[in-house]
Amino acid sequence: MNYDVIIVGAGQGGAYAAIQLRQQGFAGSIALIGRESEPPYERPPLSKEYMLGDKAWERLLIRPADFWAGKDIDLLPGSEVVLVSPEAKTVQLQDGQEFAYGDLIWATGGDPRRLSCPGASLPGVHGVRTRADADAILGELDSVSRVVIVGGGYIGLEAAAVLRKLGKEVTLLEMLPRVLARVAGEDLSAFYEAEHRAHGVDLRTSIGVEAIEGEGRVTGVRLADGSVIECQMVIVGIGIVPAVGPLLTAGAAGGNGVDVDEFCRTSLPNIYAIGDCAAHANGFADGAVIRLESVQNANDQASCAARAIIGEPQAYAATPWFWSNQYDLKLQTVGLSAGHDQAVLRGDPAARSFSVLYLKGGKLIACDAVNMVKDYVQARKLVEEGASIVPDDLADTSRPLKELNQL
Repeated sequence: MNYDVIIVGAGQGGAYAAIQLRQQGFAGSIALIGRESEPPYERPPLSKEYMLGDKAWERLLIRPADFWAGKDIDLLPGSEVVLVSPEAKTVQLQDGQEFAYGDLIWATGGDPRRLSCPGASLPGVHGVRTRADADAILGELDSVSRVVIVGGGYIGLEAAAVLRKLGKEVTLLEMLPRVLARVAGEDLSAFYEAEHRAHGVDLRTSIGVEAIEGEGRVTGVRLADGSVIECQMVIVGIGIVPAVGPLLTAGAAGGNGVDVDEFCRTSLPNIYAIGDCAAHANGFADGAVIRLESVQNANDQASCAARAIIGEPQAYAATPWFWSNQYDLKLQTVGLSAGHDQAVLRGDPAARSFSVLYLKGGKLIACDAVNMVKDYVQARKLVEEGASIVPDDLADTSRPLKELNQL
């Protein structure tokens, strides 16, 4: 069968690309191919509201299940593309079916990175990436009293907060000297470490995992120092591996993801890539080639690819933003703090409402706001402008950020 546009990956980016094509007037045929059996749904709530039972499955759907047919979008769930032929402009599914495309959008995201130590595949060891992952965890929790979480990024911290609310004993292990080390400054790391410990999490940094122990099911985690933490479940949150194998095999440039230009085009003709798997030169990272794993990036790159396909190209220049909910704390981030040379603390972390503002070469490049919505909203404009403001002024909570004078 032939389609004008085939979208591979029915997550946030793929679903939004299909929606954007229709909203922007594209009348051609569209196929949306996804590995999972469910219609497109939001993933961020999986490690938060969904696991807590605060958000029912139906509320995670990006659109109602009957939306896709109503927009004349062929949804092909439970299907995986294993082969791409740029010359023939075809994709092949795992069952041998072949489809031809005019344009192809690759929006596959990635798979949870697995531990490489002995015992990593034992029953009771989980990632958190799909509804099936979350359901598997929830299905076992009644017989679980102690959980070990490996990885001190947002997924690990969010899972820890949820499991503590559910009454489980939690140990969180981070190999680096602090949690969130790759995405935030020391002030924010120290705050979240203290919060999790105050909520009863046994949080340990600078520690590696030697093996997962158990016969038939996980019974413990052996650390690099030889000690063993007894547990009945392990949750691994150490990042993702971009799902781009078929594209790289077909000759697309890339490595850690697939490389795209400012219009989300890969090096292969008529093939675009968006979302977590797309490596792009980002202006908020001084043009460095990065992957952004966020809803914002997936949606904005989906819109970018759709515009290019309909003949109205607009270079990707979206402002990065992100959020995380842990306990009663709402973290909102704007910009990219990597490479900052100065961090300014605004407010008192002890009050559980503060911001951290990041400077590079005197310019504001990012803001982390904890329970501080006004700072987040006002900092966004300053980050977009690359504002230069005296650090002492940034730290002065008596003055709104929007009223500060730029140098």
